[in-house]
Parts: sequence; structure tokens; C-alpha cells
Amino acid sequence: MFSIIVIQIIKMLLILCVGVLCWHLKLIDEHTNKGLANLLLLVVNPVIAVTALQADYRPELVHGLLISFALAIATHLIMILVSSLLVRGSDHGNISVERFCSMYSNCGFFGIPLIQSTLGNEGVLYLAAYITIFNVFSWTHGLGLMTRDTTGQVSGTSAKQLLKNLCSPMILASALGLVLFFLQIKFPPIIADTLDYIGDMNTPLAMIIAGTSVAQTSIPSLLKNRRIYLVSSIKLLIMPALLLAILLVVNVNSTVAYTMLIAAACPSAATGTAFALRYGKNYTYSSELYAFSTLCSLVTIPLFIYAAERLL
Repeated sequence: MFSIIVIQIIKMLLILCVGVLCWHLKLIDEHTNKGLANLLLLVVNPVIAVTALQADYRPELVHGLLISFALAIATHLIMILVSSLLVRGSDHGNISVERFCSMYSNCGFFGIPLIQSTLGNEGVLYLAAYITIFNVFSWTHGLGLMTRDTTGQVSGTSAKQLLKNLCSPMILASALGLVLFFLQIKFPPIIADTLDYIGDMNTPLAMIIAGTSVAQTSIPSLLKNRRIYLVSSIKLLIMPALLLAILLVVNVNSTVAYTMLIAAACPSAATGTAFALRYGKNYTYSSELYAFSTLCSLVTIPLFIYAAERLL
């Protein structure tokens, strides 16, 4: 598992480099990048939320799925608490981006290919539970962070929008996927194949979006920003360490345990960059956090998998 995860991470970093190249060759500009972000958030992600739950019903799967939901909820609540306590400052615009990037994991874009290659379809099913909870939290609490003004307050318009997000494409798609799973309603092959093709755009699209944003940043100034080290340490070290401690106490299926750990240990969510683009926050800073945490996760994810293999 250790070597497979390293190889998958390297592949995704290479796709990110393609995004950097596309920006420098002027194949993608800011307007195009924002359109790609909308496509990712409003089309590709909802499709994955539905298709990930197109699995055969088995009692042990349902039990594992329920445990995954419980662990995912606990993990996100802990993430919100820890990030709120540790990420502080007077720059409310950047604080919102930093908290989002320290709280929310790239569990879909990064997690799906990693878990598919190591734990198979059962792992992806349990990951769907984590992704569902991620969607609920990120499209409500997370979006609330991204729609705050420079004083840290949510405007009346943003508050109304926050309520509307309870009916966002991602949350509706996740709910639909669960209903279809428990009722065992399967898409016809031609529909299922079409949705799979759309879902296959997930990782490359996310990496290219991040790469085009990274291409606009200065690497030397990125490395001099101490806040990036703080946010990345919270996301990549503190959060998965806390979840690993929980997994040492509770007795859960090993596939569930590894799935939850990988999901929590993934780098900062690419959704943060997409949200920042869509809602006028500092998307360049968000992409810097995303890129730096992605690079560091090449070491930290295998490290936690190695620790879990020894401890669990």
C-alpha cells in the first residue's frame, strides 16, 4: 500500500504541472479557469457523489457505511474546532481561506484514486460516506467562511445563500446516491457508463485548475510565508494524528479505518481554490496552500499509512 500511494500522488502532481504549463502557454486564462472550477463543483463532483454509491447492498457494507458516516462527522467537527483555535489573525479575508484549507480535505479529487488503487471498490464506497459529510460541511460551514466580508461578518445576501446551499448540487446528489443505494436502484449501463466518463474528469480537472492557479504565484515568496507552514501542519499532521488516535481506541473494520485515515490525511481541498475563484476570495493564496500541502502530502500520507500498519 505504501508504494502504491506514493506512485498515485506523483501522478497527480504531474497533472498539476500540466496545468502550470497550460497557463504559461496561454491555453487557459483566469476566465477559463473560473469556468473549469464551476464545471468541477457543479457537474463533475455531483456525478461522483451519485456513482460512488452504485454498489450492491450487503449488511456488512451498510454497517461499514454507517461507521464511516459517524467517523466522518466526528472528524469534521474536530477539524473545525482545532482550526478555529489555531488559525487566528486580523486579516479576515485570508483567515477564511486558511481555515477552509486547514479544515477541509481533498478527499474526492485526491482520495478517490488513492483509495481505489489500494482498497478497491469497498474502500470507495466508504469514502463516499466521508465525501458526503465533506459536502454537507463544506457547502454550508465552509461556504460561510468563503462568503464573509473583510470584517469577518457574513452579509445578509451571503447568509441567504448559505441556506440555499442546503439544496446545492453536491448535497442533493449525495442524498440521491444514498436513496438509490438503499433502494438498490441501478442506472442502465449506457447511463452508468456516461456518468463514469464524466466522473473520470475529476482528478485531472482538479489538478489542472490548481496548476493554473499555482502558475500565477511566486515560489520564493510562497516558501517565505510562515502561515502556509502553519496551515499545512494542521491539515497534514494534526488532523490525521487525531483521527489515528481515535481509530486506536474504537474497533472498526480495517478497510473503514484506512479509508477514513487516507481521506483525512489528504492535502487541502481543491474545492477551496474553486470556492475562492467563485466567491471573490484570494484564490491565488488558496492555490498556494493547496499546492504546498499536496507536495508535502507525498511524505505525510505514506507516513501515516506506515504508522497505521504498525499500530492498528
